[in-house]
Amino acid sequence: MQEEITPCPQCKSPYGYPTDNNLYACPECGFEWSPEELAAEYALVVKDANGNILKDGDDVSIIKDLPVKGFPKSIKVGTKVKNIRLVEGDHNIDCKVDGFGAMALKSEFVKKV
Repeated sequence: MQEEITPCPQCKSPYGYPTDNNLYACPECGFEWSPEELAAEYALVVKDANGNILKDGDDVSIIKDLPVKGFPKSIKVGTKVKNIRLVEGDHNIDCKVDGFGAMALKSEFVKKV
């Protein structure tokens, strides 16, 4: 049985290894961590214009007319967008907008429905 090797989140050593008590340990700096706690700590948190936390699959509404490059018309206020997907980056919402297709939006221009 081969042990799983995981990089250390503290010193970035590539030699982290699982221990007997469901933790991972780094042989170089001695740091121990739980993968579940680490994932929760670095989870993506995206908030809408009103400060509500968004999740994958939420429905949102556009709060401002948004011009779209390559289209003669803009996305109008009140347009509902269903089943969003959260991603890293400046435009942190991937979605499909009716009449426009697949698109990336900034969370500051939407509100949770």
